[in-house]
Amino acid sequence: MQYKSQAVAKPYFIAAIGLFVGQIVFGLVMGLQYVWGDFLFPEIPFNVARMVHTNLLIVWLLFGFMGAAYYLVPEESERELQSPGLAILMFWIFLIAGALTILGYLLVPYSTLADLTGNALLPTMGREFLEQPTITKIGIVVVALAFLYNIGMTILKGRKTAVSLVMLIGLAGLAVLFLFSFYNPDNLVKDKFYWWWVVHLWVEGVWELILGSILAFVLIKTTGVDREVIEKWLYVIIAMTLITGIIGTGHHYYWIGTPDYWQWWGSVFSALEPIPFFMMTVFAFNMVNRRRRNHPNKAAMLWALGTAVMAFLGAGVWGFLHTLSPVNFYTHGSQITAAHGHMAFYGAYVMIVLTIISYAMPMLRGREAANSNRSQVLEMWSFWLMTVSMVFITLFLTGAGILQVYLQRFSDNPQPFMVVQDKVALFYWARELAGVVFLVGLVVYIASFFVGSRDAEAVTSTAE
Repeated sequence: MQYKSQAVAKPYFIAAIGLFVGQIVFGLVMGLQYVWGDFLFPEIPFNVARMVHTNLLIVWLLFGFMGAAYYLVPEESERELQSPGLAILMFWIFLIAGALTILGYLLVPYSTLADLTGNALLPTMGREFLEQPTITKIGIVVVALAFLYNIGMTILKGRKTAVSLVMLIGLAGLAVLFLFSFYNPDNLVKDKFYWWWVVHLWVEGVWELILGSILAFVLIKTTGVDREVIEKWLYVIIAMTLITGIIGTGHHYYWIGTPDYWQWWGSVFSALEPIPFFMMTVFAFNMVNRRRRNHPNKAAMLWALGTAVMAFLGAGVWGFLHTLSPVNFYTHGSQITAAHGHMAFYGAYVMIVLTIISYAMPMLRGREAANSNRSQVLEMWSFWLMTVSMVFITLFLTGAGILQVYLQRFSDNPQPFMVVQDKVALFYWARELAGVVFLVGLVVYIASFFVGSRDAEAVTSTAE
């Protein structure tokens, strides 16, 4: 760690991992409710468990992105953070607001929560992924503005690099696009049209810029490849990301009442969306093959390469499987969508946050470059446990989805939804088992930072 203010990233990373554990626990609760409908009912109904699961995902990833920015921006800008105190203040505001919101979901009926938080004054609640009370949304905007001020001023007063500028553009886009969560028109088609401006343009637009910048930063630090080479790759990748991702929003507009031309626009540009993810995979492996140093943090390198591969598979391949409108006609809203969503979020965003934590946390905890060999071996075990189990979760959900689509929507004698759900229950049990293995992998990941913590640091190899 070169700058004292980078230390503010540590609480953000710790909070992110803590909330990640909560997200997985509620995912397992939901998975069990698929096959055992009365599990924890009425204390935690399925709709509440789902809300908590998805909201924790969003919040902990935002903590991870903020921590990543607070760590890499001072190093890229070659100066201390503009205001470390502001960063810590916003951390506690965001964490407390997030915790109170989750408790509100769990302890108060949703309609009562809306009444208690003044939703009638500015109605924004009741939409998937954007269930947060209006007051929480306002808090998120305040935190985002303070965060952008802190990061923006640091970059403005220091060295400008492609990594920090791409990160800033991605974070600014994240904040601006979130403002559409406050637009809640009465017309349902308009509502869904602009709802995707938050959800899609986050995960298939500006978040990919954040992903690319973090990956580039870690590869610069761990490979020793010339910054100019990595930055050229980064520019090409983000250009393709924005070209395909922005117009590719149209693959959500097929069946919501929008004009027919969206089926062409959505299909064509969505079919191109795997390209930037494939480029990211080639980029990561190319940089590692050209490395001029063997960095001692082998675990971080593994996470970086894994991010590129799994993002391509989850967001690219599984997204392409059902993105063409004639296919999506049968598959939308099925378990195939869930399969794509799980692997895409894990591959692209969960893994990149774990990558930067794996790289930065040893230095934030006082080590020069990397945890001990014993710690890294355990961490690499966690990588394989989580990644392989996520592959199986995706495959099981894909199997359930294919059977669901055939029995419920495609066959000559379509069967009722609940009848089909009973017939795919085996896939749900298998998914639940894989989810338990994933949780074990996450616990191993956390343990890796404590096991061998007193051992000698992994040995650094100099340039080849």
